[in-house]
Amino acid sequence: MTKTWDAVIIGGGAAGLFCAGVAGQLGKKVLVLDHAPVLGEKIRISGGGRCNFTNVHSSPANFLSLNPHFVKSALAKYSSTEFIKLVSTYGIAYHEKHQGQLFCDDSAKQIIEMLMSECAKGKVSIRNPVSVESIAQDATGWNVHTNAGIEKTKAVVMATGGLPVPAIGATAYSLDIAKQFGLEVVDPRPALVPLSFTADTFGNLNDLAGLSVPVRIASGSKGHRYGACRFNEDLLLTHKGLSGPAVLQASSYWVEGEPIHIDWLGAIEVEGGFNCDALFNDDDNRLKLAETILSSVLPQRLAKAFAEQRNLGGRKWAEVSKKDRQALKELLTNWSVKPAGTLGWKKAEVMLGGVDTKDLDGQTMMSRAHPGLFFIGECVDVTGHLGGHNFQWAWASGFVCAQAL
Repeated sequence: MTKTWDAVIIGGGAAGLFCAGVAGQLGKKVLVLDHAPVLGEKIRISGGGRCNFTNVHSSPANFLSLNPHFVKSALAKYSSTEFIKLVSTYGIAYHEKHQGQLFCDDSAKQIIEMLMSECAKGKVSIRNPVSVESIAQDATGWNVHTNAGIEKTKAVVMATGGLPVPAIGATAYSLDIAKQFGLEVVDPRPALVPLSFTADTFGNLNDLAGLSVPVRIASGSKGHRYGACRFNEDLLLTHKGLSGPAVLQASSYWVEGEPIHIDWLGAIEVEGGFNCDALFNDDDNRLKLAETILSSVLPQRLAKAFAEQRNLGGRKWAEVSKKDRQALKELLTNWSVKPAGTLGWKKAEVMLGGVDTKDLDGQTMMSRAHPGLFFIGECVDVTGHLGGHNFQWAWASGFVCAQAL
């Protein structure tokens, strides 16, 4: 007789393995299928090999979706606190970085080993590399056709992630299955990705590659698909354009053809008690060079570049008119620059878009039209901010799916 599984989970990444472990420990017969020879590669390379596995501040406000309320149920049922408890029970040492980001002290491989141990506790069967050729539904349930045979199951869970990092086998298979069964798909595009610029955009800033500066950055608008954002983060100047956490965050909201806005003094104004108006109106600065005044709050090379951009190089502050001071202040606090594009799927950390949440039940992650068909993790139109939020979505969506199974 052919064995019938309670669930076949397609995709052995963060969401798939976590869901499998939870469901298995709840007594379900679970099979995980993956086409990759090694599981968890995206976990292994994340966070510079240390895996930014969650964020202590993770909340619905940290996610982009056409329906921003969709994430609330899953995040409430499985918070970052719960995952931190699990990590602690395995004795995995971790540390907190910028704005609540948690990283392994040692290696991302510890998270993969933990997920595999959780699956072992639940007697989960894992088969890889296996290619899924088709999925069909009949009166008795679901049939998953693979290159190794047919698996019969009561439920199918799609957990194949998104399109970023094609070199490690990323595919759009979950989106193909969603379309096959009539679910809507929000057009995917790269997110948390560096932005590129035309050669003439930067002028003398091209010589500043490698400089990292805390900034306030704004992107998008209320009328766009995912609205607008404003972040205080570090910006990195590169030979290809702009990168660093600030730009990765802004990229998720950026719309082609529109500018992003950078306040080079905004982050230090918030964090360091710096007063921008005082800097530009201080009479004690009369005999100082313009670039010297700017270098009190910006890296020296950047201060010089901005002074030269307004033709203030070598000029004392007393020689700079109020009009020119105002123009310099506007340049520094509302620097508008139009990206040429993104660096694409190879450099993107996550996918924006995916299976439309209006076709899924937020309590269970199940298709409203096809009972027994679930979508979890990155393939859903839910994208987190930088800093561990996307992993938290993998854990939370996997958890509620496992409970529903």
